[in-house]
Amino acid sequence: MTEARIGRQPTRQLKTLLRRADFLRVAAARRRSVTPGFILQAAIQPEDIAEHAPRVGYTASRKVGNAVIRNRAKRRLRAIVRELMPSLAKDGTDYVLIARQETPARDFALLQDDLRHALQRVEPRRQRAAS
Repeated sequence: MTEARIGRQPTRQLKTLLRRADFLRVAAARRRSVTPGFILQAAIQPEDIAEHAPRVGYTASRKVGNAVIRNRAKRRLRAIVRELMPSLAKDGTDYVLIARQETPARDFALLQDDLRHALQRVEPRRQRAAS
């Protein structure tokens, strides 16, 4: 069923971060919010990005658990991002969600609340143009 058929407005498309260099750049920006469910990092996109749609990356270290648990954690993070980020994310911003040990078992509604609060706290600051 298409979105038009079920009466929802089409949502803004999010892009996915895939390159290691992008993950490292976002981590270096030092804009982060730690919640019980995950860590959210944010950075302004580089100037050479043609399309300024928000981009999101996901990661889960072995501290979270075995491969099955890590994949479950990332699936849950993708689900909350799919629901909330199109309306809350800022254009021209890259985000990285890092799973924590609590991510796979945390209540889904609490993960959503975590994302709402984290997005408010990590709003990246734009660099002022040199005059």
